[in-house]
Amino acid sequence: MKNKQIIKKVVIVGGGTAGWLTASLLVKVLGNVLDICLIESDAIGTVGVGEATIPPMYNFNAALGLNEREFLNATQATIKLGIQFENWGKLGDSYMHAFGSIGKNFPFCDFQHFWLKSKTYGNVDNFWHYSLNYQAAKHNKFAQLNQIEGTNLPGISYAYQFDAGLYAKFLRNYCEPKGVTRIEGTINQVTQDHSTGFIDSVTLANGTVIDGDLFVDCTGLSALLIEKTLNTGFEDWSHWLPCDRAVAVPSESVSPIAPYTRSIAHDFGWQWQIPLQHRTGNGLVYCSKYMTDEQAKALLLENLDSKALAEPRVIPFRTGRRRQQWHNNVVAIGLSSGFLEPLESTSIHLIQTAATRLVKFFPHNGIKQQEIAEFNRQAQVELEHIRDFIILHYKLNQRDDSPFWRACQRMDIPESLARKMALFAQSGKVFREQDDLFTEIAWQQVMLGQGLIPGDYHPLVDSLTQEQITELMANLKTLINRTVKQMPSHETFLTQS
Repeated sequence: MKNKQIIKKVVIVGGGTAGWLTASLLVKVLGNVLDICLIESDAIGTVGVGEATIPPMYNFNAALGLNEREFLNATQATIKLGIQFENWGKLGDSYMHAFGSIGKNFPFCDFQHFWLKSKTYGNVDNFWHYSLNYQAAKHNKFAQLNQIEGTNLPGISYAYQFDAGLYAKFLRNYCEPKGVTRIEGTINQVTQDHSTGFIDSVTLANGTVIDGDLFVDCTGLSALLIEKTLNTGFEDWSHWLPCDRAVAVPSESVSPIAPYTRSIAHDFGWQWQIPLQHRTGNGLVYCSKYMTDEQAKALLLENLDSKALAEPRVIPFRTGRRRQQWHNNVVAIGLSSGFLEPLESTSIHLIQTAATRLVKFFPHNGIKQQEIAEFNRQAQVELEHIRDFIILHYKLNQRDDSPFWRACQRMDIPESLARKMALFAQSGKVFREQDDLFTEIAWQQVMLGQGLIPGDYHPLVDSLTQEQITELMANLKTLINRTVKQMPSHETFLTQS
């Protein structure tokens, strides 16, 4: 029986970013004790719109031992310093979820409390005047900088924008010399053990039978193993996140190449714009209740910054998660495990964390229910935290120009999110939940950026005089502006050898 034997052979079903990223971590960490094969078909396309990432991507690539310059060149990557949100508060509003720190934090009291107090003294600077990442992004500058020179203030925090298809090829070239076997073909049969429900093997269209001890489902939205075979079940979150379709199209590259992603709210959804070295990735996420596919295509094409390079492609989806990401001897990684729209660029990050979690919980002498249960609990908590952060953007909009946005304002939200919003509104305080991907600074930026201004600040602020707070703000702004001025341009960094 499958659940009684030592786990030696892993079969990854599906390629793309999810498949090859999982394979790369498994072979890096467990390659000397596992037989790893990956099945993919050139005839089956990938969704391939997840081109923007968040800062943990840097650490993941480093853990694999990837050379950053080779990665940048191979994937046509650019630097990402944050995400600019346009029209998400009111029409014409703009703010950025900038990575990294803002201002200077004090023990027991975050910087936004000092900024809030400074506003009562007539400070007209917004919160992002004190963000090194934001100022660098808006001036199209970038440099690898751990600290601001002459201070103990953190430097630049960054992620990447890249071609996901090229990244999958890059990882394949990393995996195969290390022993991962790639098998070309499509699966037309899945065979289960009748007594356990475990998957014994998959059969390809050419008749080849591939057995395994553990199967990783990287088949995307089709969820071939985790759902079509094991019927794991799906928890639907569309009552909180009503967009259910996306249309995507690449366009010609524009100069200068911005070191940030744009998210532009429209009447019934939002548009992404991701600049790469060789092209720009574009898409429109929308709600089919209010907009047809043809209307969405037309709206996207009307709002491109450059000439389209292909016909727009429609991608239907349902927001939510598999009730079990690991069931029997199948672990779902990537879109097969669930879908959260790419508003905060978390898709590839969730692949990384799932692959990392699999390595940490990797079974040895049989698959044990305790390991499965804890794996699934952690996956659920992670997704729910990210879900709340994405819902925040929709709930906090102040637009009255369309029924879609008005419905988002009125919708009920998870109690966990309502509690966090109420605390910030009353006191200016926000606390990071255990295992929450997003930092306090990330939550502060979205709430402040979309008009949730706290009614109070921390009493520690009153221990500084007006002159001290004014001087603090002026000094921080001077340090940041001077640092940005000395940075090379983003494109200069990209063209370095």
